[in-house]
Amino acid sequence: MSGGLSGGDRGRRTGMMALAILSGINLLNYLDRYVVSAVLPDLKNGPLHLSGFELGSLMSGFLIVYMLTAPLFGRLGDSSSRPKPIAIGVFIWSLATGLSGLARNYLQLLAARAVVGIGEAAYATIAPSLLADFFERRTRGRAFAIFNMAIPVGAALGYVVGGIVRAHFSWHAAFYVAGIPGVVLAVWILRLPDPPRGAKEEGQEVGQEVGQEVGQEVGQGEAQSAAAAQSPPEGGSWAVYLRLLRQAPYTITVLGYAAYTFALGGLAFWMPYFLEQVRGVPAVKASAGFGEIVVLTGFAGTFIGGWLGDYWLRYSRQAYLWMSGWVTLLAVPVTWLALSAAAPHVFYPALIAAELLLFMSTGPINTAIVNLVRPTERASAVALSILAIHLLGDVLSPSLIGELSDLYSLGTAVLIVPGAVAIGAVLWLVAARVGAQRLTNARSIT
Repeated sequence: MSGGLSGGDRGRRTGMMALAILSGINLLNYLDRYVVSAVLPDLKNGPLHLSGFELGSLMSGFLIVYMLTAPLFGRLGDSSSRPKPIAIGVFIWSLATGLSGLARNYLQLLAARAVVGIGEAAYATIAPSLLADFFERRTRGRAFAIFNMAIPVGAALGYVVGGIVRAHFSWHAAFYVAGIPGVVLAVWILRLPDPPRGAKEEGQEVGQEVGQEVGQEVGQGEAQSAAAAQSPPEGGSWAVYLRLLRQAPYTITVLGYAAYTFALGGLAFWMPYFLEQVRGVPAVKASAGFGEIVVLTGFAGTFIGGWLGDYWLRYSRQAYLWMSGWVTLLAVPVTWLALSAAAPHVFYPALIAAELLLFMSTGPINTAIVNLVRPTERASAVALSILAIHLLGDVLSPSLIGELSDLYSLGTAVLIVPGAVAIGAVLWLVAARVGAQRLTNARSIT
């Protein structure tokens, strides 16, 4: 017997290395995205003297470019080597972040933030597809949970790092510090191999029994995995998006994700101001306290959700959707309580419970999206979901809540958030039901 690592051990080590690198980049992704929020006072009151509209447009401009370029990178990620475009995207957004610190007027800063959107779109659409091919289905949910735990941590670090560097140096330096690590990681990611698409699905038999569930459930994507891994998508490169929209479980899942993003986006934007203006919490405590809640609940909730999703996958191929639907439904009453209760000893625990339950769906839903489609269409599926969840979600919710607050009050306006949470939960439960029914029909045919 020869020394060294076996093929399985090498594969696990490579998978863990890929998870570490991609998760680190994801953390940096959100640090970079939210560092601009930490320097807003200097952008408004300093030499640039930006208006409120101009400050808000920095995020809007980023999101618009991010959404519109995602489908382009989705097709690229499904038709070519994946590490290289990811590395190029990371390099582009890191360079654009550094250039943000050199901006001398509003248009230069807006252009730099828009270019950040291009780089992040390249990474966000292709990285989940690559990550999925390093992990088998039974452990994929936990891998995606770790990958997505970087989101709340990175967002919080954006506030923290940006605030510290701005206080000790300048707002320009905050962008330099946020941009430099990405250049290093862009080179590092080129060391990752690009496994065959669907490599971890190959060898699984259609009709394989899973746990104790009646019949032999096999998802639509899994049933086609081996063939799809070796052949390009049918009907032309752009026809994949129309084909994805015709797949009911995928489309319903993404619509539920859009409602979920609408809710989380509204909370993220308005909650510190809501705590200060409506609940009378001091300004510093409102922002810092909410940031601490997001980090802790995001880290714990995302991990727990990924672990539970993988555990219940033993009993149902729709486990990620069922779990996400039910825990999100449980979040509805506590979200309402967090936004309607006046006493701190009531609304703070409710807010913690709501955020914890909401974050539990982050990993499972992203895992469900890549599992619902062919391995050769995963980057496109992620790209289409990015376009939909932002266009119908957090691009709309902050402004809609603001408009309702002008008509009524902020305390009344934020109560649309629990409604969006409920819609997301119901749609995910419907998607799980539709998927399970399709599997039952497929088994009856065979």
